[in-house]
Amino acid sequence: MFRRQHIHKEILMPRVPIHLLAIIGLSVLLSCDGQPTQPSGLSSAGTSVSPADEALSSTASDIISIPFDPGNFVPNVDNRFFPLTPGTRWVYKGEEDGEEEVNITIATHDRKTILGVSAVVVLDRVFVGGELKEKTFDWYAQDRRGNVWYLGENTKEFENGKVVSTEGSWEAGKNGAQAGIIMLAHPKLGERYRQEFLAGEAEDVARVVARGIEERVPYGTFNNCLRTVESTRLEPGVKEAKIYCPRVGFVRAQGVEGPATRLVLTEVTSSNR
Repeated sequence: MFRRQHIHKEILMPRVPIHLLAIIGLSVLLSCDGQPTQPSGLSSAGTSVSPADEALSSTASDIISIPFDPGNFVPNVDNRFFPLTPGTRWVYKGEEDGEEEVNITIATHDRKTILGVSAVVVLDRVFVGGELKEKTFDWYAQDRRGNVWYLGENTKEFENGKVVSTEGSWEAGKNGAQAGIIMLAHPKLGERYRQEFLAGEAEDVARVVARGIEERVPYGTFNNCLRTVESTRLEPGVKEAKIYCPRVGFVRAQGVEGPATRLVLTEVTSSNR
């Protein structure tokens, strides 16, 4: 479902959160909020922010601040742009650094309590040439308004079957790490929000740059989708665009500045087990 959230490793997800959602088998889905649909792709949109306007919004002062209240969460994550139905499996295919990769993400039935909040555990694995390169457990929870919070991750990178790094791992409430927002309840054009925060380690920020767009990926064609652009001060000059579609979630990622990267949704399956 999602590309890993750390831009330096995935450029999501889905390099991964996050990431990362399904009504299986539907090729065209309609939005819950009635946004107009226009053809787009990553370069155009029904309603969009111009590159000049995007460049102006670069300071921390314009980042949305939403209070984190452990008593204000619900059991399920059903945000229309970021649904996490346990048992759902998303398969993405793409390329990074000239190598083909496969990203498999599963919303598990497991839960993890963080800061008093019961979070959904999402397993994300990245394979390059059939070899496991990264394995991550991401933790998400939704508040009563519908905002989906990112509460941390346990990530491992592999070389020749052995763990070589756990860089990027963090958990809200530990060592100064703070929960972030992976998807707003009602994302509005131009809004910026912090997805994660651990100083010097995880500082991704996303901005809503287009709404009401149509997106085509191998899995299907979707209407009234949302486009965001992610960046981090830890990697100046690197930006990645992501597309989220109603009732499906994350469907595409592509580098717009920095390394040439891409990732598209190819398959969604569901299991009650």
